[in-house]
Amino acid sequence: MKQVLQNPFLGQAGADASERSAPQRFLIVGLGESGYAMAKWCLVQGAYVRLVDTRAHSDLRSQQLEWLADLQKLGLQDACFESSDWNTLLDGVDTVGISPGLSPIQEPTAELLHLCQEHNISVWSEIEFFARAILALQTMSIPAEDIYKPSILAITGTNGKTTTCALTAQICQRAGKRVALAGNISPAALEKLLSVLAEANSYSELPEIWVLELSSFQLQFTHTLDPTAATVLNLSQDHLDWHGDMQAYAAAKARILGKNSVLVLNRDDEVVTALFADEKESRKVIQFGSDGPADVDSFGIERDPRAGGIDWLVWAVPDEATLASEHEEAQEGFIKRKRRKKSDVYEKSDELRIKRLIPADALRIRGRHNALNALAALALARAAGLGISLLLHGLREYQGEPHRVQTVAVIADVEYIDDSKGTNVGATVAALHGLGSATGSKNIWLIAGGDGKGQDFSPLVEPITRFAKGVVLIGRDGPAIEAVCAQAIEDHALQLIRANSLESAVEQTFLQAKAGDIVLLSPACASFDMFKDYKHRADVFEQAVHELAHQISSSLNDPVRASV
Repeated sequence: MKQVLQNPFLGQAGADASERSAPQRFLIVGLGESGYAMAKWCLVQGAYVRLVDTRAHSDLRSQQLEWLADLQKLGLQDACFESSDWNTLLDGVDTVGISPGLSPIQEPTAELLHLCQEHNISVWSEIEFFARAILALQTMSIPAEDIYKPSILAITGTNGKTTTCALTAQICQRAGKRVALAGNISPAALEKLLSVLAEANSYSELPEIWVLELSSFQLQFTHTLDPTAATVLNLSQDHLDWHGDMQAYAAAKARILGKNSVLVLNRDDEVVTALFADEKESRKVIQFGSDGPADVDSFGIERDPRAGGIDWLVWAVPDEATLASEHEEAQEGFIKRKRRKKSDVYEKSDELRIKRLIPADALRIRGRHNALNALAALALARAAGLGISLLLHGLREYQGEPHRVQTVAVIADVEYIDDSKGTNVGATVAALHGLGSATGSKNIWLIAGGDGKGQDFSPLVEPITRFAKGVVLIGRDGPAIEAVCAQAIEDHALQLIRANSLESAVEQTFLQAKAGDIVLLSPACASFDMFKDYKHRADVFEQAVHELAHQISSSLNDPVRASV
């Protein structure tokens, strides 16, 4: 198919009040993955592009130099570096495409946004370009026998985005759908769109489902996205240095919900439920949570007390799916239950039919928080019209994402787990609860610390005192965590260890941990004070664990079992 669309920038009528007509002259700010994708998309569509990056040309990485060369081959002639002369750069421009790494409250970006508002210039994220491109494809396909109208499943939240996106994509693929996975997870949505357009011969070969991982940064300047279904998995403090405060952060996340979107709602998260309190009466809502379902087509977790207690992922079957006979229902694991009256959402009291789907322990991803991610994925896929039975195959097969509660090795019956992607307090709280609830014992040695990004560390106190044997602190903001948790650690007779490196932290935990314990790297902090990124931090942890295993392997019987 051709990559050039008719009216690729027009959007829905009245979607952006600052627009007078479809824009054709763009200033793209930032030469990162999203900036490159926006510039490339605009050039392919025949638009004029001016590219600016506040870094010097000499500071560009090799990947950025390759992107720049590619854009120049496509016709880019106006590229400016080490510049923030916005008045000059905005001259003749009708729309700005802004990269997600640029905070709207920090200079020089704040000045740019002020000038755009003053001169009635639209500001778009890469996802805004994508939303308009999908609308253009729908319009172009109208004369065809089959209109191109894919399902778009949009996922955000403080934690669990990548896991839920990858899992949603996998279960939809295993259900027989053509699926494109893009966004914050990489590749950029526009880059993926260009790729599938180049590969397809007709509209019928394009993705049937788009699964998008969206960060608050990407959503900040997204105006017209109207996904089939959207979810904010959870909300806790993160990126406050970028947004300014929690209210602004939550408001950015809430932009994921379109006018016609099904809301997939985590009923456990009070911040999320409050954020969407006014939406429950005006749109379809599919809920998920860690208790039993309370409404039709919602999802939850219930315990079967037999055989020592098994947690099941369960589903409240919609009326149209309950035509089986009583005998068939008994064979297939249906349970009848009265609908609870927990809130206005559950005002009816007719009978629910609960179907057991899969034991939580059958999932290959660890922890109760990942069971919730699995429920969210099922709810999103249901919103796209997929049948439950088709989705369960992919659910069982999913093995998780790197550096997210991932076992590195077991040494002398002590399990070492990499959760380096736990870059905020909420992620570490989830990991502690997930692992601690699963084991039912107080056996975790937590390695935490790094660049705290101005977070409040107090939510760590409860899960540490409940599930941890000790805490090993590293990094710049290790002392800040200690200041918040020290009294509780002392009151509960936990061990507190300070380490000057991650390698030392691994050594210290080995000296303290006993058989059956877990050593969990879940820093609750960014990594930039000590490492290049969270992946580098994970690599250092993994290397330290394997070196430790090698050192003691000759003196222990069957000491090391690598993760599978």
